[in-house]
Amino acid sequence: MDLIACLSTGKGTWGHVSRLIQDGKWDKIFLITNEYGKENFNKDEKTQLIPVNLNQGINELRDEIYNQLSGKINGTEVAINFVSGIGKEHMALISAILKLGLGIRLVALTKNGVEEI
Repeated sequence: MDLIACLSTGKGTWGHVSRLIQDGKWDKIFLITNEYGKENFNKDEKTQLIPVNLNQGINELRDEIYNQLSGKINGTEVAINFVSGIGKEHMALISAILKLGLGIRLVALTKNGVEEI
């Protein structure tokens, strides 16, 4: 399964996303981020950073995410993590995923490891 996560603001959230990537068994990883995240996040070979303009409106943000992910997802559903970021980013991502016709599974790093919540 592919993982899509927001990688934006929030103290300590980059660590959560990093552990989620390391501890999970993902085919591909897509991180929705800003230019700062693109330049500063240490990624592995399975991870693709998708920089977006977080200052644009929610519809434009949804369309940008949709266009960046279109044709890149394997399967009919994706794992999503929202620990990092803000509500506008989360709503735009959910809308883009649904517009792509994909199902979602919410995942998080817990004391028991990576779990679907």
